[in-house]
Amino acid sequence: MTIANFTSTKAYSTFFSIVALVLTISCNNSGSGVAGVDSTDGSKNAANMDSSGAKSVKPNGPKPDWAPGIHPEMQAVIENLVSYNAPAIESLSAADARKNPTPATAVMDLIKENNIAVSLPEVDTVGKNIPVSGGTVHVRIYTPRATMTSYPIILYIHGGGWVIADINTYDASAASMAEQTKSVVVSVNYRQGPEFKFPTAHNDCFAAYEWMLKNAAALKGDTSKVGLLGESAGGNLAANVAIMARDKHIKTPLAEVLVYPIAQSDMEAPAYIQNAMAKPLNKAMMAWFYKNYLPSQSAVKDPRIDLTKADLKGLPPTTIITAQYDPLQSDGQMLRDKMKAEGIDVTYKDYDGVTHEFFGMAAIVPEAKQAQAFAAGQLNKAFGK
Repeated sequence: MTIANFTSTKAYSTFFSIVALVLTISCNNSGSGVAGVDSTDGSKNAANMDSSGAKSVKPNGPKPDWAPGIHPEMQAVIENLVSYNAPAIESLSAADARKNPTPATAVMDLIKENNIAVSLPEVDTVGKNIPVSGGTVHVRIYTPRATMTSYPIILYIHGGGWVIADINTYDASAASMAEQTKSVVVSVNYRQGPEFKFPTAHNDCFAAYEWMLKNAAALKGDTSKVGLLGESAGGNLAANVAIMARDKHIKTPLAEVLVYPIAQSDMEAPAYIQNAMAKPLNKAMMAWFYKNYLPSQSAVKDPRIDLTKADLKGLPPTTIITAQYDPLQSDGQMLRDKMKAEGIDVTYKDYDGVTHEFFGMAAIVPEAKQAQAFAAGQLNKAFGK
């Protein structure tokens, strides 16, 4: 559901301003594009908020009651988020919730306030509309600026509870994975609820996966080296893509990375209880996401939503990443246990002191930089690098 991941227009506009300045300085007005903007001419796009040697930021107040062990940089982001006094997402319509300031807004403000350098990933981007059942969806393609004739190819699926956020929100994560794995990354802007109910997002992502495979040669993608990566709801969607590929007998990925995936339906699981009041994701928000995406409450038991009820046999090696202060921590742990029971090669890593959404915050949060490197390393290992 992240960067820094931007759900709001305000946050992304701020991001544009910062990156435009960086581009002006570093590219000497060479005509390079701006991060998150699709470039139809292959110009140098995409900025990553993963800064090398990021300047440390410090919180202003005591640790919140719900996170007594939160790390300072993560706390600083949460403090900024709370300072906006935005209405609770679960009290809003989906349209209004999409306008709320997000952790991205907080991260961008910290970057400005602390004069943190922003590095630009060595990738180019281009956007395309692709056909799906009942319409089209947009994908953004990230290609490394190397001189190789072909690259591994990864489908990246953003978070947002199947309701909020988009490929702009998660531009930094996708760009970082393209750079760190030297892979072509295809990020899919699937349709969301409540306008498009379950299983629309699930089907859109699989259609994007099929399109990616069919067009791999034109994308300089090597179909012998295919990966999946998703965050939050995107982690759920990525796992479903792998399941559908298996069931439809088409090329399956060599590996998948699921970052704090939505993976089970018991909202009384330990992490839901321990992190019921956490930020930026809490228990009430998860109920709101289900209400907006699912056609009925009973659909939470569908194995496409509750992956612990799915047949997971034959899935590729899977890496699961979770955060300590996240209602979805138990989801990742339960999915890990289910996969192990079904003979899947699964690697699990939990990051202490951080919250949901931390993965894309590498400019501020050290654990985000570590998690991105770990995810990229797992994919590179699968690709034989």
